[in-house]
Amino acid sequence: MAGKTQGRSRRRAVPWVVLGLWVAIMALAMPFAGKTGDVQQDRAVDYLPASADSTRVAKIQEQMPGGEATELVLAYHRDGGLTAADKATAQAQVEEIAAQHKLTGTPEAVPAKGGDTLFYPVASNEPGTDEKLRDAFVASVREVADGEGGLSVDVGGSGAYAADASEVFNSLDGPLLYTTVAVVAILLILIYRSPFLWLVPLIVAGVADALSLAVTYGLHQAFDITVSGQSTGIMTVLVFGAGTDYALLLIARYREELRVTERPLDAMATALRGCGPAILASSGTVAVGMLCLLAADLNSSSGMGPTAAVGVLCALVAMITLLPALLVLFGRRVFWPLIPAFGSQPKQRRSLFGAMGSSVQRRPLAVLATSAAVLGALALGAFNLSGSVKQEDSFTKTPEAVRAMTTLAEAFPERSAQPITVLAPAGEAAQVLAEARQIKGVAAVEQGRSSDTWTELAVIAKAPPQSAGETATIEELRDKLETSLVGGVSAQQLDLSDTSARDTTVVVPIVLISVLLILIVLLRSLVAPLLLTAAVVAVWGAALGIGGLVFEPVFGFEGSDPGLPLLSFVFLVALGVDYGIFLMHRMREEALKGQDTPTAALTALRTTGAVIASAGLVLAATFGVLMNMPLVQLVEMGFVIAVGVLLDTFLVRTYLVTSASMALGRKVWWPGPLSKRPETGGGALPDRDREPAVLH
Repeated sequence: MAGKTQGRSRRRAVPWVVLGLWVAIMALAMPFAGKTGDVQQDRAVDYLPASADSTRVAKIQEQMPGGEATELVLAYHRDGGLTAADKATAQAQVEEIAAQHKLTGTPEAVPAKGGDTLFYPVASNEPGTDEKLRDAFVASVREVADGEGGLSVDVGGSGAYAADASEVFNSLDGPLLYTTVAVVAILLILIYRSPFLWLVPLIVAGVADALSLAVTYGLHQAFDITVSGQSTGIMTVLVFGAGTDYALLLIARYREELRVTERPLDAMATALRGCGPAILASSGTVAVGMLCLLAADLNSSSGMGPTAAVGVLCALVAMITLLPALLVLFGRRVFWPLIPAFGSQPKQRRSLFGAMGSSVQRRPLAVLATSAAVLGALALGAFNLSGSVKQEDSFTKTPEAVRAMTTLAEAFPERSAQPITVLAPAGEAAQVLAEARQIKGVAAVEQGRSSDTWTELAVIAKAPPQSAGETATIEELRDKLETSLVGGVSAQQLDLSDTSARDTTVVVPIVLISVLLILIVLLRSLVAPLLLTAAVVAVWGAALGIGGLVFEPVFGFEGSDPGLPLLSFVFLVALGVDYGIFLMHRMREEALKGQDTPTAALTALRTTGAVIASAGLVLAATFGVLMNMPLVQLVEMGFVIAVGVLLDTFLVRTYLVTSASMALGRKVWWPGPLSKRPETGGGALPDRDREPAVLH
């Protein structure tokens, strides 16, 4: 008797031990979590692979005399024409900037033919490669360059653009976190209808987010993975979205067990045994899918792979250890006012998903054909996606650097205000300069810095920056100047687009094969995994198609992010397979009990419907938070993933997968043992069936 009492006491101590371990873990992790922002790299060149021409140019420039120069353009404009006083003001301001900073050369005014605009090119090596010094230099120049009385002054150029982009990325963390927390909190309150319960998974998700930031910082220090504002932002969304999904599934099962088990600790142990394997399989699939991004050449994509995987795994660990411990310690009262009393029965209600499943059962082939046709029609919208978004169009609100470049593009239509950088071998500089001037799209070529091995040339294109004409000029420069390297902002954007296209062709098959193999092992079948994989690919195509229909006409975007197809594919396939696993795993359980395939499909839909619908809404809403961010690439990413999750939750899982399973019958489990069992002929379950939803 004493042994039993001691054993029971030790078990009761387990939640306290788990809580204590988490307190210790967070005490160690928090100092490192705050350092993640210090190692973020958000320049275009940081996203590119080391082998790209534009990356090599940027690295070589850092080693040239004076280091990397921060290049600015001061654009002065007055509608109706600049006055003599305006020109004197501009000259005085440039002289003041030159007195405050060590500039590379003396800035000279370049007036436009119309007389309403002039600009000064300003460059300095003072900041070098230090981003904080660069941002301080840009801020200092902007403080001096100021207009009044109708004279507008904007500071642009690559240095100013980088500073504006850095400011935007650095401002993401706070608003993104607060908005995500608010959205998840509202949804949890609506789902649980409890003044206390919603706080528990939200706090645990916050702990998981802090831990994932600390681990990400550690990975950067150990393996030099690229950490960007985009990757950490998406990681936060993924932690709260996926983590809350796991919490919804666990709490729903825990609530059920509390009705048939007297002690909360025993109820939680049973709940973990019941839904733990599905949660582990789900999170493992997502993590593997994310890690497939390591095969990408683009540093931003390959860095996002381990970052996202870390987020999912931290969410998993927190939700199956810390969350259970807290729920057990709080006891049944955490569910107040809807406390699941021991021995009570849940309220019986008509199953919405059961009714939907019954409608599928009547005409499975018609439902299957209709669902496939709808997804196929939506996917056609992807052909409406415009070309890669230009650098100046990548913000939802126009920063000063973009205003400056727009002003110059209108005032100087005959030339680009953004030079293309060519690095020529030192002994061939004169020859390369002469050859560059002969290229059709080149307006002018100027020689700059030199080192023992390289000479820098600034090539001015006739076409505007990042236009089709300038792209053709860059490609011709690379083709004709075989011994030289061509870089600069526009070349970086071109390399970004080309590398993204290459990564898509490489990573997509790897993701598909990896996910398919995992599903085959989990479901012990070949047909069911192929069905789920085809379904999530269809969801991706449809979501991307909807994006193509609304990005330009509704949102007013002038292009799409080159990395959107790949990243949205990885996220939608990995996350979409999650819900498919929950549905098919339950269907297989029912089939093993002897139910025929239609009945097993209906039972699976009834028993998983509300929980997964709630999880899908939370996940879609968290990714929807990205649509409130000031960067076009994040808005597009958030929209496509949110729409894809909703399609998967309410169309694909409910209708397409269910109808296909009914139409295939036992063949859905081929070649596993289940496929060889004869159908029992069991009919549909009654319409009124208890549905273990989180809303009870």
